[in-house]
Amino acid sequence: MKHLFLTTLLIIICAKPDVFSLEIENADSALMLKWQLGYNSGIVTGPVKWIPATVPGAVQIDIAKADNYGLWYYAENWKNYLWMEDRHFTYSVASPADRSQANRSVKPAVSYGWDWHPRLVPSGIWDETGLFIEPEISLNEVQLDYSLNDSLNHATLIMSAAGRNLSGCSYIWSLTDKAGKEVLNEKGVFNDDNLSSKARLNHPELWWPHDQGHPSLYTLRFHLSDKKGNAIQDRELTVGFRRVRMVINTGSTDPAGYPKSRILPPFQMEINGRRIFCKGTNWVNPEVFPGIISAARYEELIDWAVEANFNIFRVWGGGIINKESFYELCDQKGILVWQEFPLACNNYPDDPGYLQILEQESGSIIKRLKKHASLVLWCGGNELYNSWGGMNDQSLALRLLNSQCLKYDPTTPFIPTSPIEGVGHGNYVFRNEQTGQEVFEIMKEAHFTAYTEFGIPAPASVEVLKSFIPANELWPPKPGTSWESHHAYNAWGKNTWLMQDLIEDYFGKSASLEELVAHGQLLQGEGYKCIYEEARRQKPYCAMAINWCYNEPWPTAANNSLISYPNIPKPGFYQVRNACRPALASATISKFKWLPGDLFKTRVWMLSDKPEKTKAGKLRATIVSGDKVLILGTWVYQAMEPNTNQEGPEFSVIMPDLKPGTFKLILEIEGSPELNSEYTMIMEDRF
Repeated sequence: MKHLFLTTLLIIICAKPDVFSLEIENADSALMLKWQLGYNSGIVTGPVKWIPATVPGAVQIDIAKADNYGLWYYAENWKNYLWMEDRHFTYSVASPADRSQANRSVKPAVSYGWDWHPRLVPSGIWDETGLFIEPEISLNEVQLDYSLNDSLNHATLIMSAAGRNLSGCSYIWSLTDKAGKEVLNEKGVFNDDNLSSKARLNHPELWWPHDQGHPSLYTLRFHLSDKKGNAIQDRELTVGFRRVRMVINTGSTDPAGYPKSRILPPFQMEINGRRIFCKGTNWVNPEVFPGIISAARYEELIDWAVEANFNIFRVWGGGIINKESFYELCDQKGILVWQEFPLACNNYPDDPGYLQILEQESGSIIKRLKKHASLVLWCGGNELYNSWGGMNDQSLALRLLNSQCLKYDPTTPFIPTSPIEGVGHGNYVFRNEQTGQEVFEIMKEAHFTAYTEFGIPAPASVEVLKSFIPANELWPPKPGTSWESHHAYNAWGKNTWLMQDLIEDYFGKSASLEELVAHGQLLQGEGYKCIYEEARRQKPYCAMAINWCYNEPWPTAANNSLISYPNIPKPGFYQVRNACRPALASATISKFKWLPGDLFKTRVWMLSDKPEKTKAGKLRATIVSGDKVLILGTWVYQAMEPNTNQEGPEFSVIMPDLKPGTFKLILEIEGSPELNSEYTMIMEDRF
């Protein structure tokens, strides 16, 4: 999504002003400025009314036009203008402060303002910096590349090292497994300042995402000695052996109608020969100012993601390239990383100066990150193939990035942007106010190979809101206050992201902040649960579900995030955790609000992304309202192969006259409560 952010300029003219002129030059664009004029009898109180203004012009002409005065030069009309002498006038102009500047640098585009991020462009030293005094004989680079054979039972390793004055120096490089056992040891002597040493490792332990196996890591140690055998330097690297491919989604090719320019691009992740379903989230920088992000902060957030049963982060192109500790932790904890270059929602020019910057920056990024086992996908950037991006296959910036990835990291897949054909971005709300469709209906009609952005907003919890909104502004929420500054209003539409009108349409007028927050968070949880489970039900055609977004860089009053700043899960987080369990019972829902007499229908499923088989079992579906239980039916499902689903029967019932308020659909698996699921809906009072 593209959003325009405005910076307001105020010019105040005191009573009985002299004639003046004002000229403003917009250095970034030649867009017309939309002036407004306000007036009042005193300067302290500010304008009581705003009207359109023309600059250059006159306040009298603007007021006369707005209030339908007669022409000042006709008859005695000029007398009607005299009262304007003793007033204070304020000119206001909203000038574009959009992200146009972001396409000339590799600063994070989000810093120029987004619907969940303030316009604060960071400057300064943001990562670890120091002075290193190298010896006369020294290493500049140590790198290990490898390739796995088709059977994945041996790896060909190429150790490369470079430095200065290395000729005649000796080296030892070794590889140890997770238990500390040495599995390789190679020795030799440098002939010049560059080394390429080849070895073979039989039966390597493979690196897996945490939900598919163990993220096994090896330690590489490189020891350099001078000609006399004196130790000079030691380097240590972590290595994970895995093979990653992007393959064509099942059912996404249609041989009919050829010739055609292309089929849907591959978007199925294959790790070590196994096709997996990617469940994850869009990672954004956890601070507005990257310099204060610590490894401990990264680890807290990544641990929550593992708890949520996520196996992939999409590192969004509008944000930063994270610090090294982020990728190290993803290696250790078995989280896949989809890494975008810092391009987003913009048209990056075919300009030699910019391309030179991009080539330098992208080369550094690739060479720094390619060693990480967790890195499984490069992407040119976010939302570049659309009306606000305006880029295409022939844009030089994207061709450059593809060539850089091919040059420096040829075995890791690359895509030019997201979304591409067949991939979905959106929906971002519980109910589309234009069409009236709820998320349940929207997802039922959706048909994508991957859902890589989708969101359901919710307000932050009350205690979080109290931490950054002044007490006198907390209730009721209003535009023009801290609620708006922190994205509850006018984020990309008048009522987003708080969406109080929608919440109260379902639950009635909120009596308190606590009630409003609880109802908004309930909608987020049920909406997100619907999207993740429906995406999983569409497997194998669909291979990925990644919500917008995971975390926040500063406190938002309302947003699509699952984790409030700095590291506080919303209730919706736990609903998503349940929807992403390796295996679970699942049900389709057609709508959120019900009336007595409605025909309630639901189809039940068993979903599994497990690498092991799922045993057979028996499911029971009930509707529960207070102490009233209505049995819908039972289903005996068969044993399931790894990473497969099983579709069950449809149950239906005429809704009885239940007590108004929330009720639940509950799925129970006999003897396996860890597979149970429940869904909350509303019974409306028919009167």
